[in-house]
Amino acid sequence: MRRLGTGIGWRPEIADAVEAMPGIDWVEAVAENVCPGHLPDSLLRLRERGVTVVPHGVSLGLGGADRPDEGRLTALAERALALGSPLVTEHIAFVRAGGDLTATQPLEAGHLLPVPRTRDALAVLCENVRIAQDALPVPLAVENIAALISWPGEEMTEGQFLYELVERTGVRLLIDVANLHTNHVNRGEDPAKALDELPVEAIAYVHVAGGFERAGVWHDSHAHPVPEPVLAILADLASRVTPPGVLLERDENFPEPAELERELDTIRATVWGAGSGPGAGSGSGSGVGPADGRRAGLPGGPRGELPPTAAARQRTALAQAALLSALVAGTPVPEGFDRVRLKVQSQALAAKRADVVAKVAPELPGILGAAYRADFLAYAQSRPMTGGYRLDALGFAEYLLLAGRPGDADARGRLSDWWLERSGPAPLSRGPAARLLRATRRVLLRR
Repeated sequence: MRRLGTGIGWRPEIADAVEAMPGIDWVEAVAENVCPGHLPDSLLRLRERGVTVVPHGVSLGLGGADRPDEGRLTALAERALALGSPLVTEHIAFVRAGGDLTATQPLEAGHLLPVPRTRDALAVLCENVRIAQDALPVPLAVENIAALISWPGEEMTEGQFLYELVERTGVRLLIDVANLHTNHVNRGEDPAKALDELPVEAIAYVHVAGGFERAGVWHDSHAHPVPEPVLAILADLASRVTPPGVLLERDENFPEPAELERELDTIRATVWGAGSGPGAGSGSGSGVGPADGRRAGLPGGPRGELPPTAAARQRTALAQAALLSALVAGTPVPEGFDRVRLKVQSQALAAKRADVVAKVAPELPGILGAAYRADFLAYAQSRPMTGGYRLDALGFAEYLLLAGRPGDADARGRLSDWWLERSGPAPLSRGPAARLLRATRRVLLRR
């Protein structure tokens, strides 16, 4: 497996700092934020210096009931080729539900949600991973995610689920040790047990990140320093196998470059120190191997047969649609879920929607000022996201205008102009569509 070394998540806000950091072997860029025909100059300069760039997808939804979207797969492949990447990565998660399989409204989570560790979900995930592998020009690695909630009736542990996924598809793993810590706090799962059971020899690289705890819930924020418990899990993993690559993730609340460099030094020291001990590189820290532990307790014996995929997709679709609808549309909580945790997850999804819309449409908080967040959360309560964040921003603006908001006429006019510029055809100066939009504006402004 290709050695990557020590890296950091590339973000536009810290692009200059990353270029200047010593000892950066590689970077990871969010795939959806990179345009193959217009690569950022910073990434081009890093590539010219021999720094590897890996595209990291967040919207494919490999754990969803539907087959992977061909357009999204093509886009991910284009980014891998444009960046000259040795692999691409995505998540073991679902991000949307509903639609044709359930004859219900399609819903978008706007976030990575956990799949149930069941034979149905495994059958769907394995087929989706194979479809993605066939469509991509380089190897695929998939990441374990952090979760606030647990599915009832799960049939496998996380380690067993990942082991079976690797054995059935040959996919590589991106192990996020911060997510293992998150699931330890939120779901009571033992990180050491997960490392015992998963195939560490399949690891492509490792994520390390920070978060915070509030009211007994760990939030994987990627906006705080890496805590000691996460470093301890990294050390445990590195004592079992030398990871081909380790990467620090930071998505916001960026500190000074010197602080990021200190965190990278700590990560290097943690891996080096753990790897210098006995058993390093052996692939197993406790002697639990495939025959005696990794598949223990799997349904159907040592290698449980998976259900027919079409039936598994249907059942998975119904379960995921019911959960996502409860989270974003206020429908009843499915049986077996923790209602308190679902409320926390629902609030977190709405908060993230507000944050991301503010990033993709910064004019909105600029126009609305301090009222932006409360107004958006009120909008999100009754209007689940059915498309991307840019459509969500337009929907929010329309919602306010139809309600005669904001109250200030100047602000309402600026919001109307913003909405018209992005909702209508270009140019707006002629044609029946433009006249219709102007008429709509007149109606809105009279409210």
